Amino acid sequence: MTGSEASPSFRLAYVPGVTPAKWVRIWNERLPDVPLTLLQVPAAEAPEALRDRAADAGLVRLPVDRTFFSAIPLYTETTVVVVPKDHVVSAVDEVSIGDLADEVVFHPLDDVLGWEQPPGQPAFERPATTEDAIELVAAGVGLLVVPQSLARLYHRRDLTYRPVVDAPQSAVALSWPEDATTDLVEDFIGIVRGRTVNSTRGRTAAKAAAQPKRERPDAAGVRRQPAAAKNGKTGKTGRTGKTGKPTARNPRSGSGGSQGNRRGKPRGRS
Repeated sequence: MTGSEASPSFRLAYVPGVTPAKWVRIWNERLPDVPLTLLQVPAAEAPEALRDRAADAGLVRLPVDRTFFSAIPLYTETTVVVVPKDHVVSAVDEVSIGDLADEVVFHPLDDVLGWEQPPGQPAFERPATTEDAIELVAAGVGLLVVPQSLARLYHRRDLTYRPVVDAPQSAVALSWPEDATTDLVEDFIGIVRGRTVNSTRGRTAAKAAAQPKRERPDAAGVRRQPAAAKNGKTGKTGRTGKTGKPTARNPRSGSGGSQGNRRGKPRGRS
């Protein structure tokens, strides 16, 4: 590699609520020479970061522009309502949108649920961020409906949450520009899809399969011959055994052939 060539690296964007730690750990185990850099971006800004090539791929929230991006859906989150611990909702296991009809429900500007009709009563103003809305819930001003990962991300001891059974849900996907499907992107796809390092579909495994096979020494350090050599003329089914002794198939072969003739009938003259 010349001095002008950059070392390979992989940049992964991810949005709040997504936890990429497991996949990053597997990446570091499989590709220790290729550093992975994490870039956290707001959900609304993730597509632009990928368009501008600020990251090679991203863990984003759907939908994305499928005319420009490739995307592999990974999972869909449970939607919950965040409430103070002493709120009446905390006494039940789950609620519906109708149960929130009389409640003030915040709809922050960075909301990721894509409501057609926001639930509950509208707040006096929209908080700028989900984190700001959480602070208002803690102050007892209203409630907030979000994906469960965001409720966990901004968790407070004085708040709790319950599933909302009929609310829209948010799906998380691995996405990247379709015209930038690099080898490293393929490697990360294999990781998030759970392929093993020896998977025949993995790029690394394909390279390993292309390497010539080497003889492996046994426990005594002796290199073993390939199976094809064992099954040749000197194998178990050949006419001569390993020591040159007569075989069951041909008692006249080997060094004992003349003795075999004496034991048979004497040859007469014609």
